[in-house]
Amino acid sequence: MDFYRDSHNPEIAAVAARLVVEEGMEYAAAKRRAVKQMGLHARAPLPDNTTLDAAVREYIAVFCPETQAVELRALREVALLWMGRLDAFRPHLGGAVWHGTATRHSDIYVQLFCDDPKSAELALLDHRVDYHPGSLNGWRGEPVQALTLRTRCDALGQWVLVHLMVHDLDDLRGALKPDAQGRKPRGDAQALRALLAQTQIPKQTP
Repeated sequence: MDFYRDSHNPEIAAVAARLVVEEGMEYAAAKRRAVKQMGLHARAPLPDNTTLDAAVREYIAVFCPETQAVELRALREVALLWMGRLDAFRPHLGGAVWHGTATRHSDIYVQLFCDDPKSAELALLDHRVDYHPGSLNGWRGEPVQALTLRTRCDALGQWVLVHLMVHDLDDLRGALKPDAQGRKPRGDAQALRALLAQTQIPKQTP
């Protein structure tokens, strides 16, 4: 049995959810920070991502449904803009911006699928886009080349980070398999446009 993934701790999940929403932390880092803030042993049972995801959605619904909806839409529009610019590399949006839990503190994660892994980087160079090369963990936990750039989101009045994760073209089929909750783990530009078209911004209470 996986001690960490199979354990459920609602108190840790609640604290971690606040960190995810208010600070834009990734799930793994939020769980570790929550354990530390609560003064628990470093090997305390951790909630799995399904439990934490539910806690994040509950936190949003209780504390910031109106503002989060506006911020999410703004980030999705930024993502769509960059996906259009990188259309040749079959971009797919993932992470909190795709799943609908992002706030102004969240980064944007776009997966690119290339015949030549260097082609996306060369395209950024050709268009004189400033970026930082590095690596991030992919959906299988393996390190993936990442090109990180900073872009302006006028709707939020701030800069946001866009992480372009470069995969081989052969990885595209596996990238579309439903996750443990039966959800599409990422979507292309057409799917993102459909989300934007059907999403309504809640009316703010006076």
